[in-house]
Amino acid sequence: MTVFDCVKISLDMLNNKRILITGSSGFIGSHLVNYLLQSYENIHIIGIDNMNDYYDVSLKESRLKKLVDLNKDYTFINGDISDRDFIDELFNNNQFDIVVNLAAQAGVRYSIENPDVYIKANIIGFYNILEAVRNHPVEHFVYASSSSVYGGNTKIPFSTDDKTDNPVSLYAATKKTDELLAHTYSHLYGIKSTGLRFFTVYGPYGRPDMAYYSFTDKLLNNEKIKVFNYGKCERDFTYIDDIVEGIIRILDKGPIDNYNLYNIGNNHPENLLDFIHTLADCLIENGLLTSNFNIDEHIELTELALGDVPVTYADTSKLEDDYGFKPNTSLKQGLNNFVKWYKDYHNK
Repeated sequence: MTVFDCVKISLDMLNNKRILITGSSGFIGSHLVNYLLQSYENIHIIGIDNMNDYYDVSLKESRLKKLVDLNKDYTFINGDISDRDFIDELFNNNQFDIVVNLAAQAGVRYSIENPDVYIKANIIGFYNILEAVRNHPVEHFVYASSSSVYGGNTKIPFSTDDKTDNPVSLYAATKKTDELLAHTYSHLYGIKSTGLRFFTVYGPYGRPDMAYYSFTDKLLNNEKIKVFNYGKCERDFTYIDDIVEGIIRILDKGPIDNYNLYNIGNNHPENLLDFIHTLADCLIENGLLTSNFNIDEHIELTELALGDVPVTYADTSKLEDDYGFKPNTSLKQGLNNFVKWYKDYHNK
């Protein structure tokens, strides 16, 4: 597999739009830019990313190269959303129809070790974008939130009507802050904003710090993998194409109200142990592990990690009602696509 996977939907309201996408060399951002460039005529995209080294920069560079190689109307700018002067200059020199803010410092556990970068990127950076949109009005401001805002909620599935007042990680707290800031700016200045709570996104070109990627690395190196909460964890794993299709449908139809929030998840949580067995099956089927590989010998059960939650489960009924879309990629299909890409990208 040598190109990004692409969802296939036929919408045309984004033709001739000028779109800013922050975090455009990130996992979700690069897939979104790729789809837009390949699917719409006369669309101009400016992508910004600070190309930080939270994980291997060469992966971000690889994503960026594939976007540039499309030879479409795409301009990439290396810049940081927490730099107010940079953002002001960007908006002073461009008139955007739509702004999609995907730039953020990701990772729940990393936020415990390095809180400063989360405040800088996820709160100050987000505020800078909001101020720019206030001073340079756009048709629609769309931004990434996270399922982590549900914190320790015990009611499942998680609904956007549920309270989200109990985050259990700094990362979650920054994403909840973004939602509150967006609500305030929508109320005060009429900014049409839509927040998207993503649920455990996975797929080709994903982040190496995510469980499915790091599990693959460890299994191929004959190392053990830690499974938290003694295997009693469930995650609503959502394939990248479904995430992109959800974003596209929201961008194309436009905002329903001045302020809105949606879950984008698979609406089907998977037990982490079952997930690992499915991943191992895909690695065996693609020749990366031997047919007699015993996955159970490589699993180490341990307690729930600080900042983690035992279950995530998306109620996507609001997304279905307003935009007619529900993610539907099976775990086996999504993981198999990832493994094929991993094999090609790492020359295995």
